[in-house]
Amino acid sequence: MNIQVISLLCAALLLAACDTGSRVKVGQQAPAIATKTLADVGGDFGKITTYRHPDARMYQYSIDQALKAGKPIVLAFATPGHCTPCDQQLQMLKAMIDKHQDRVLFLHLDQYQNPQAFKAFGVMGDPWTYVVDARGTVRYVQAGRVLYGELEGALAPLLVASPQAAQR
Repeated sequence: MNIQVISLLCAALLLAACDTGSRVKVGQQAPAIATKTLADVGGDFGKITTYRHPDARMYQYSIDQALKAGKPIVLAFATPGHCTPCDQQLQMLKAMIDKHQDRVLFLHLDQYQNPQAFKAFGVMGDPWTYVVDARGTVRYVQAGRVLYGELEGALAPLLVASPQAAQR
């Protein structure tokens, strides 16, 4: 075998090893698990996130509570205390919350304070972004940093189809 073929085989094996098949995929129901909220930690951001500039709106709901709310959800798995792309992702989400806060729930889950969420979703590394529809079905999954326009595109069909949009 030549070196290129061996390199391709090694890369394929590494990629296969990274995907354990346990990650929640598009079309599946989001796991309804209890995660920490700001109320659970007495309002102490240091007990819920490593983000230097947290937004309280990202920590109002546990995943299981958010799934019962009947709104689309953006789940941001990010540990900004050691991850620059995670920090950038959360900065972008803060701008998106300002635009969609009445129609979409935004939850930030930090690996150190909500490891059970990372385990339930099969998330390895961060950031990861999940968009969940009002019925709890995962509609978008992205590993790595997501750009504003990409996330807007993933949310657009859910906002048109959501019960809140129909009432407007």
